[in-house]
Amino acid sequence: MDGEWTAGMSAETLSPDRRSSESREVAHATPARPHTVRWFVIVALLLTLVLGGLYGFNRIRQQGMATYFANNKPPPAQISAVEATTEAVPRFAGGIGSVAAIHQVTINPEVGGRVTKIFFEPGAAVKAGDPLVQLNDAPERGDLANYEAQARWAQTTLQRSSELAQHQYEARETVDQKQSQLDQARAGIFKTEAVIEQKLIRAPFAGQLGMRQIEVGQYLTPGARIVTLTDLSMLYVNFTLPSQMRPQISVGQKVNVTADAFPGRTFKAEITTIEPQVSADTRTMTVQATMRNPENSLLPGMFVNAAVVLPLQPDVVVLPETAVDYTLYCDSVFLINEKKSDDGKTSLTAVRTFVQTGNRVNGRAEILKGLKPGDRVVAVGQLKLQSGAAVAISTDPPPPIPTEIPRY
Repeated sequence: MDGEWTAGMSAETLSPDRRSSESREVAHATPARPHTVRWFVIVALLLTLVLGGLYGFNRIRQQGMATYFANNKPPPAQISAVEATTEAVPRFAGGIGSVAAIHQVTINPEVGGRVTKIFFEPGAAVKAGDPLVQLNDAPERGDLANYEAQARWAQTTLQRSSELAQHQYEARETVDQKQSQLDQARAGIFKTEAVIEQKLIRAPFAGQLGMRQIEVGQYLTPGARIVTLTDLSMLYVNFTLPSQMRPQISVGQKVNVTADAFPGRTFKAEITTIEPQVSADTRTMTVQATMRNPENSLLPGMFVNAAVVLPLQPDVVVLPETAVDYTLYCDSVFLINEKKSDDGKTSLTAVRTFVQTGNRVNGRAEILKGLKPGDRVVAVGQLKLQSGAAVAISTDPPPPIPTEIPRY
């Protein structure tokens, strides 16, 4: 009760001046809230106008850019075109092989002796029977003179004994002994002459010599290396093929031989032998071809590519290799499509088309699937194209098809 009374008394006992000042403050504070709201509305309208203007500007700019690019299409790309054709394509059974000499030998002495003379120069060409090395044969020539003297004496005594035996002045047994002595002397002559012939080492066949392995005065034991002799005029080409190709391979077939040492050059060979056994490890068969070696170009031991010529495969769709885009996932070409518009104008577009390729021979690629004869494709200029791009065929002729070594 005391508190209520005190509060009531304090309100009633306020002076009139104080009550009037408080009423004025309330009167001034009341109109401030509508003024603040009005400012917020104005700012919001301004922001809306600015953002709407920016949005409208962007929309107008995008429409203008779209209209510009729509009305300013790039000109058609200039390309060269070729037409897919059908040809009888050569077929090959290819393998990797090596070259071997038909006649190749290392010259060795049959008997020992000291080298007294060397008749050849390293790398020289020799004929069959040409002398190469002379070993010391002085002791054998002395033995030969001895046997020849014994033979002459045996011949004389034999003749005398034969005359005496005819008159029965000498026994027939003595005549036979003299005949045996003559035969022994002649045998010694033949043997010594053979040894002397062995000490003059000759070329067994015509060919080209290698590097010399001996010097004058050197003592050679039987079998020592003197020099190599190789006939380079005829060579063997030994290569392997899968055993599944046995029905297609026969003796007499032609073989194209190429070597990395002679790019762009093809050597001709002919199958002469087919190994009658198949390797149990690789399931391949060994084939041997014989070839002439003009100018002694190939050397024994060289690696070569051998391609057996098989019968032609007719009616195959082919294109120049330059028209095919080879990638890891698939091979493709740009097929030229022709389209007529409503105003009668003709437009050309290049559409990427995936194809299945076969062998590539002499700059041409077999097209097994994806094209038909008569289709036109881009031959030059694929790098600047995208699928569906407009193109224009250049009046310049397409580049010639390069002639390459067949790849297998």
